[in-house]
Amino acid sequence: MTARTPRSRLLAAGAVLATATLALTACSSSGSSGGSSSGAGAANPSASVKAVTADPALASLVPADVKAAGKLVVAADASYAPDEFKDDKGNIVGMDVDLANAIAQKLGLTADVQNADFTSIIPGIDAKKYQLGMSSFTDTKEREQTLDMVSYFTSGIAFAVKKGNPDKIDPADLCGKKVAVQTGTTEVDDIKGNLNPACAKAGKPAIPNDGDKFDLQTDVTQALVAGRDQVMSADSQVVDYAIKQTNGQLEKLGTTRDSAPYGVALAKGSPLTKAVQGAIQSLMDDGTYKQILQRWGVEAGAIDKAEINAAKS
Repeated sequence: MTARTPRSRLLAAGAVLATATLALTACSSSGSSGGSSSGAGAANPSASVKAVTADPALASLVPADVKAAGKLVVAADASYAPDEFKDDKGNIVGMDVDLANAIAQKLGLTADVQNADFTSIIPGIDAKKYQLGMSSFTDTKEREQTLDMVSYFTSGIAFAVKKGNPDKIDPADLCGKKVAVQTGTTEVDDIKGNLNPACAKAGKPAIPNDGDKFDLQTDVTQALVAGRDQVMSADSQVVDYAIKQTNGQLEKLGTTRDSAPYGVALAKGSPLTKAVQGAIQSLMDDGTYKQILQRWGVEAGAIDKAEINAAKS
């Protein structure tokens, strides 16, 4: 999305809120067609993950100033469960957080994960406030023009409605429906660039305002639960998680589409890019990556190769 796109971008399983005010954030791309990344198992935040030790060869790639500081400063919009969100104690947790910690450990560092509004993360990287952005960013050719992106996951666009689909919404026809989306995501781009043009071509009313936009994914979910909107659009694993966390108040509408990779965002030409790519690949090869994804119930989105700037669209 900026997918959350161009972010086209979950709460711990034990932190179910009675009002379904979930912490959700992300990004999928609207530029490719692929399979679903949904259907994974339930999240189990208490599941153990193997200890990560530093890899001397990868640590040697870390620039001297970063090595001296001893940490990677990582930005994440903690409203996008299960990828990045706050637990019931206010700690930032999730798949991206666990991966950020593991990447840092592989490089002999620690991760300082900081909460940031999604739309402020890329400017923060440009301003050298953050070294990494790990917030369900879809890797796109457009983003790669100004950032380095290291692929680590795959996700697609999905939709949810209230349980029972009371408005009898057809997933193939959202024209004229009120659709909640997070600001700056691929889902916003999807409505503006794909869905509404198709509505216009068919002579049907547009999705109002190119979607009802909210700064936080938690607010997107709550808008649907409260009935202010009829549909919500988000990354596939975020929709799956929201359905679980709202205790059956929501259901998926149709199937996941337009799957695309997520990427760790770094400054263009960053000396850290190869180190991060090597760390992710090492975590994939030694099984840590799979354990982290299983912990959050998102293993269906696993990939086996971390690549630098490999977006197809």
